[in-house]
Amino acid sequence: MTMSTVAAIGARAGVCGLALAGVDVLVAEDPDAVRRAWEALAATVGLVILTAEAARALGDAATAPDPARPLTVVMPG
Repeated sequence: MTMSTVAAIGARAGVCGLALAGVDVLVAEDPDAVRRAWEALAATVGLVILTAEAARALGDAATAPDPARPLTVVMPG
């Protein structure tokens, strides 16, 4: 059985501290970097934490319900 991991995508200031809790942090400072980080998520990721800015960059691609994608939550911004 494979264990799911948690990843966070967003600007360094918004996600850096999550690394202390064992979250895989993907620093993305602009919308293109956010989209690249989203596309590069490992298959083992079961939960993605997005900053509000990252969620805006992804639009419905990240937040619309889809059982084929990891669960996604958006940090208040």
